[in-house]
Amino acid sequence: MLDAIRWDSDLIRRYDLAGPRYTSYPTAVQFNTQVGAFDLLHALRESRKASRPLSLYAHIPFCANICYYCACNKVVTKDRSRAQAYLQRLEHEIKMLACHLAPDQVVEQLHLGGGTPTFLNHGELRQLMAQLRTHFNLLDDDSGDYGIEIDPREADWSSMGLLRELGFNRVSLGVQDLDPAVQRAVNRLQSLEQTRAIVEAARTLQFRSVNIDLIYGLPLQTPEGFARTVEEIIALQPDRLSVFNYAHLPERFMPQRRIDTQALPRPEQKLQMLERTIEQLTGAGYRYIGMDHFALPDDELAIAQEEGTLQRNFQGYTTHGHCDLLGLGVSAISQIGDLYCQNSSDLNDYQSLLGSDQLATKRGLLCNDDDRIRRAVIQQLICHFELDFTRIEQAFGIDFAHYFRDLQAPLHAMASDGLIALDAHGIRVLPAGRLLVRGVCMLFDAYLNPQNSQRFSRVI
Repeated sequence: MLDAIRWDSDLIRRYDLAGPRYTSYPTAVQFNTQVGAFDLLHALRESRKASRPLSLYAHIPFCANICYYCACNKVVTKDRSRAQAYLQRLEHEIKMLACHLAPDQVVEQLHLGGGTPTFLNHGELRQLMAQLRTHFNLLDDDSGDYGIEIDPREADWSSMGLLRELGFNRVSLGVQDLDPAVQRAVNRLQSLEQTRAIVEAARTLQFRSVNIDLIYGLPLQTPEGFARTVEEIIALQPDRLSVFNYAHLPERFMPQRRIDTQALPRPEQKLQMLERTIEQLTGAGYRYIGMDHFALPDDELAIAQEEGTLQRNFQGYTTHGHCDLLGLGVSAISQIGDLYCQNSSDLNDYQSLLGSDQLATKRGLLCNDDDRIRRAVIQQLICHFELDFTRIEQAFGIDFAHYFRDLQAPLHAMASDGLIALDAHGIRVLPAGRLLVRGVCMLFDAYLNPQNSQRFSRVI
């Protein structure tokens, strides 16, 4: 894995297409309104019978300030009191769902995302965690992966101390870029000192892991300026880094309409930023996990990838893909066995439904046999950069070459281009193809077509 990536500009130009990030297969684009609360409750009962461990996600949608690049489901407000009504509905949802699960189903993973979870005050955070501990089997020995997203502008030492006390041991910090000009262009002024203070607090309070998010392709960014940001972040020594490609889709995300399109870096500049970032991070000892993610060699993600146990779900890369994922809150997505389902993405609708003692499940999908096969294929490729045909054949009772006979020509074309190595036994994504692994996965996506592919970001 040391030679994880080889930069090949020609391959990137040819295979830099728009496509899913495959936090699920089928992707959320395929969700439909035929799936509802009854399906979720049935899936939870099956989870209970099988005594499967759990991963919980709770969505806190509120932000005090708007970041123009953001594509998340959020509510921008200065009125902190709005959180109380939302928490009441969220706690009602917790009670309605938890009664369908068994007390012995351990919550191995917990994540609070948003929005800005630390929009909540200390009392509200205590209240929420108390409800989760009352109704679910949360670990109290610090062995679980309990994480929270942090805006360093919305946290301090006291809030970090509270989070540690409440059982959180992982934090993910949004930074994006440290250049003040870029920050002004996206309405997110955040000093290096603010970020450093939270990282130091996390280290002192013995949080197990610190992740930092960066974005390249924002307005006014230059390769030189972004390299300085990466250098400063490396000095903080986060355990993990997520380096995302900014996808400018103002027709879908209204805040992005405030970004000056003329100020966006040119495509060749974005490539320079990514290439230089990879050089900097690998030079500093970080491993390329895949899909914009980097981790130190002793991080659990890097170890899981080496051992062949890394998985991917709506939480991103994870070591807990064997858990049933229960999403709580507005727009939250669950994956229970072969069922995907999503809550209403409208805050008022979500709160109204829960206020009427109804679950907020609005859409979803139940995987069929073909979905399961393709999901397993994509999972192996995107997590481990290789695919053993025999494993798929034995797991699903198929002949791989026959089942995917329509893909033989495009797979051989990718092999000829040096993206993959292909033989009778399997596929191996080569170092020059690892940045483009989404393109390999897209071959196996039965739902992808030119019309819906434009709903996704580009690979690079």
